[in-house]
Amino acid sequence: MRRLLIIAILFLICVNLNAQQQKPVTVDDLLSAADNWAQENLDDEVLELLADVDRDRVRAFLVNLESRLQTNSVYELAPLRQTAKDFVPFLEQWEETLPLAEWLKTRLDYLDVSEELKRTAPRPSKPTTTPPPNTSTPPALAPPTLLIQRTVWKRQFERRPIPAKAEAYVPKLKRIFVAEKTPPELVWVAEVESSFNPTARSPVGAAGLFQLMKPTAKSYGLSTFFPDERTDPEKNARAAAKHLRHLHNRFGDWSLALAAYNAGETRVDNVLRNSRSRDYSAIASKLPAETQFYVPKCEAALQKREGISLADLKIPAG
Repeated sequence: MRRLLIIAILFLICVNLNAQQQKPVTVDDLLSAADNWAQENLDDEVLELLADVDRDRVRAFLVNLESRLQTNSVYELAPLRQTAKDFVPFLEQWEETLPLAEWLKTRLDYLDVSEELKRTAPRPSKPTTTPPPNTSTPPALAPPTLLIQRTVWKRQFERRPIPAKAEAYVPKLKRIFVAEKTPPELVWVAEVESSFNPTARSPVGAAGLFQLMKPTAKSYGLSTFFPDERTDPEKNARAAAKHLRHLHNRFGDWSLALAAYNAGETRVDNVLRNSRSRDYSAIASKLPAETQFYVPKCEAALQKREGISLADLKIPAG
C-alpha cells in the first residue's frame, strides 16, 4: 500500500522527468526517478532524521514539494496546499523532524498564494483553430504579473503579526547587518526564511535564521558539522549579511540579489544573460516558482515591518 501511495504522489513529477524521452513510464521508472531525485536533492542529514518516522511517506512528500518549487509555474504548488498543512503536525510529533516542521510552516503561505493566484488567473482564451487529434492537454495559464504577485503578498502581510521571536532577535541582528555594511532592514529576510527560528532546516539542508546552505556557510568561515554554527543566530546573521552584500555588489539591485540568495547566483546570472537583461521584472517568470514567491514576499515583509521598499534601501555609512 505504501508503495502505491508513493507512486501516486510522485506520478506527475516522474512523468515530467520522462516526458522528454518519449517512452512509456513504468513502475520501476517512477520509483527509480523518485529515489534518484531524493538522493541528489535532499540533504543526507535530513534523510537520517527521517529514519525513525514514516521515512517513505515523508520523503515522497518532500520530493514532490521540492520538485514543484523548482518548476517555473507558480500554480504547481496549489494541489499540495492541504497535504502540506496536514504534514506540519505530523512532523511536529518528533524532536528529530521538528526543524523540518519549522521550515515547512514558514512556507505554507507559498501554497496559499499559489492557490489564490491559480483561482483568480484569467482563463486561457479558446483556440481559434481546431486542436490536433488526441490532444487533451488544457491551455496553460499565463504567469501572474509582478503587480498581481506584489498585491497578493501585501495582502498576506496586512494582518500578519510579528513572529514571536523577532522582538528578541531584530535589534541584535540589525547591529550585525550595519557592521557588515548591509541595510539593517534586510534582517526581516529571516522572517521569510525561518520566521526567526534558528532551528529551522530545509529538506535540501539549509539551516538557521537565514537558511544558509553548507557551501555558503563554509565560504564565510562557519562550521557545519559538530558544531553546526548555522544554528548560532549571530553567526548565521553575519554570514547572511556578508552574502547579501556580495550579491548586491555583483548584481547592483536588491531584487536580483534576493533572487540570487534564493535560487543561486549562477542560475540568476545565466537567466539574465540568456534574457539579455539586467532587470528582475524581465526574468521573474523564468526563475523557479520558489524564487518568484520569495522576492515579492521579502518586499512585502520589508514594507510591513519597516515601511520601506527594496528600491529605497541604503548601504550603511562608515
